[in-house]
Amino acid sequence: MADNTITVVGNLTRDPELRFTQTGRARAVLGMAVNRRWMNRQTNDWEEQVSFFNVVCWAELAENVSESLAKGNRVVVTGRLEQRSWETPDGEQRSVVEIVADEIAPSLRWATAEITRIPRGPAGEAGGTRERRGGAPASEASDRPPQHSPEEEPF
Repeated sequence: MADNTITVVGNLTRDPELRFTQTGRARAVLGMAVNRRWMNRQTNDWEEQVSFFNVVCWAELAENVSESLAKGNRVVVTGRLEQRSWETPDGEQRSVVEIVADEIAPSLRWATAEITRIPRGPAGEAGGTRERRGGAPASEASDRPPQHSPEEEPF
């Protein structure tokens, strides 16, 4: 069985965008640039390549990311690659490969961070005291992101 786990380190290209589904589930999308730099031994010049990724996170992770991170922050993202396809209103087929995050952390290579723990609710569920839009408590959300298509998650 193939493992679809990816870890990338890079800088946020924009502030996280937090939205809520119609059922009140938090979803954050952030852009990330990953730079690779190397010395070209033939020219003795530094060369650089930049890759851009969209990162999606759900539930408490989405809320924590939107409260904690901003454009320019260096982060470590671990998750899985997921391809999503849809049809535009003009009938064109589109698809995108995104990173669906399991964990996101600030990189401490060139920065420091202060950790603030969030109180846990009943049965060890995170975020037991925070409320979501639509009145559903954060503790009711599943840790697993829903399977969805763009039509099911209007933003």
